Amino acid sequence: MEKVSYKELGLVNTREMFQKAMQGKYAIPAYNFNNMEQLQAIVMGCVESRSPFILQVSSGARKYANQTLLRFLAMGAAGMIADANSPVKFALHLDHGDTFELCKSCIDSGFSSVMIDGSHHSYEENIKVTKQVVEYAHAHDVTVEGELGVLAGIEDEVSAEKSTYTKPEEVEDFVAKTGVDSLAISIGTSHGACKFKPEQCTRDERGVLVPPPLRFDILEEIEKRIPGFPIVLHGASSVVAKYVEMINSNGGKLKDAVGIPEEQLRKAARSAVCKINIDSDGRLAMTAMIRKVFTDSPAEFDPRKYLGPAREELTKMIIHKNQEVLGSAGQA
Repeated sequence: MEKVSYKELGLVNTREMFQKAMQGKYAIPAYNFNNMEQLQAIVMGCVESRSPFILQVSSGARKYANQTLLRFLAMGAAGMIADANSPVKFALHLDHGDTFELCKSCIDSGFSSVMIDGSHHSYEENIKVTKQVVEYAHAHDVTVEGELGVLAGIEDEVSAEKSTYTKPEEVEDFVAKTGVDSLAISIGTSHGACKFKPEQCTRDERGVLVPPPLRFDILEEIEKRIPGFPIVLHGASSVVAKYVEMINSNGGKLKDAVGIPEEQLRKAARSAVCKINIDSDGRLAMTAMIRKVFTDSPAEFDPRKYLGPAREELTKMIIHKNQEVLGSAGQA
């Protein structure tokens, strides 16, 4: 595939986005997508709520969608925004890139931002591979997200048995040696729909599982050490209870699905956290509506009749997240 710059596709990198988010005390939503309906919902939801956003693609999603088609999907998203006469800007971001080669391939095919996740390596090796990606990316005006600490849970090809909190004493050294533009940290979020085991949670007066609070003390210490530096939260879906109930009441089996409470994410968005990743909630919204259509209309076999309502529900969820959780609505 021929090389292309993200600027030719109508995209932006995350530098200015993050500066504005930090000044305005909100976070940029980073939504993962795998198919056309998810992409349409993300674009429509962000145009309607006038929110800047990041389109995220994991390496698994890139294989699923096909990397050539993906480039044209991103161009199509930019075209949809232009057709709506909207000022909304977005970045196309590689989520959890695990090798220099994968990051380079994404940069060459039009991504405006990449994440190099070297958290599975030793600290020294993480610095080495991150620096290598930064040097190549910055030569193409592409922004880079690094990671310190390990999140538990499973998301596409990324999986870890247990989390390791980010060590605040390492962040200054890591940022200085690598030159990254933003840093994903581990303060108690987790990948997937079942982020916590029931024994890690307490129950409120309604009997609903409440997860342990995020480690804001670690976040505050990191902010002190690298003031004004953009921080990223992965694994930050709230695992919306109504979608879990809808899935389970329509034949699904989502056991003990617990996410990060929205008020904790609101608090994080007002701090140095200027990018919050949301993947599982989008999957849950779509799955809930598809299951409901199949239960209510078992004879239905037109994909538009079940993917259409799923797309509408995801659009609604995105508007809610931008307005009520991240504070990014109206910031385009």
